[in-house]
Amino acid sequence: MAKKQQKPFTLITGGTSGIGYELAKLLAKDGHNLVIVARSQKELDQVAQSLNSTYKVDVIPLAKDLFNRKAAFEVYDFVKSQGIQIEILVNDAGQGQYGEFINTDIEREVDIIELNIVSLVTLTKLFLIDMVGRKSGKILNLASIASKVPGPFQAVYHGTKAFVHSFTEAIRAEVKESGVVVTSLLPGATATDFFRKADMLNSKIVQDPDKLSDPADVAMDGYNALMNGDDMVVSGFKNKMQVAMSNVTPDEIVAKNMYKQQEPVNENENK
Repeated sequence: MAKKQQKPFTLITGGTSGIGYELAKLLAKDGHNLVIVARSQKELDQVAQSLNSTYKVDVIPLAKDLFNRKAAFEVYDFVKSQGIQIEILVNDAGQGQYGEFINTDIEREVDIIELNIVSLVTLTKLFLIDMVGRKSGKILNLASIASKVPGPFQAVYHGTKAFVHSFTEAIRAEVKESGVVVTSLLPGATATDFFRKADMLNSKIVQDPDKLSDPADVAMDGYNALMNGDDMVVSGFKNKMQVAMSNVTPDEIVAKNMYKQQEPVNENENK
């Protein structure tokens, strides 16, 4: 393990697909050894083997269900038990649920809050304490442009991302003199498995694949922002414009516009 301690290690949650996987590739290409966390051991093993063979870095697959409150603590305990020093933490794992709030499953929504907020806060606190102690480290938290706008049909998801972005900006201000970088990444709708998991394939916003961002482009924007020490980055020109407009538009109108973007293609199919 002494050899591994001499190399930078990055821990990525949700590192087997989408933006998390693309970030894993960028980091591995730059020589970072990885701890990738997801629920599926099979997918973890496949991704770990691929990254190892392509980039010749150490990749440790760690199967944990971050819907479970104890899992984030178990991730940290595992890392410490292996003598691994995490130089970069990427909190990518997150899910949503589609539908009007009065009709959606509250148990699933509570799970989403556990994943999107509680696990992220727990991992951030545990690793940030270590980073501040040694005066070095970086944290990238996956927020979303959803953090900037009310989200009809995804009320809980947008709410969790608003928390993530506000939380990230706040702790960045607290540790700004410590040598630790904390960055918030705000992508828009991206071509990942998010929409299938959220039962959202019937939403208007996902009907045109050409309008969805490429996860590789989003990952590159986030990676560059983190390495540059930026506080946040909105990925994609159209998303930058949307956030800029929402900042000067009353929330009621922003919510109404988002309602039109995210409503079902055919309302009857959802009744």
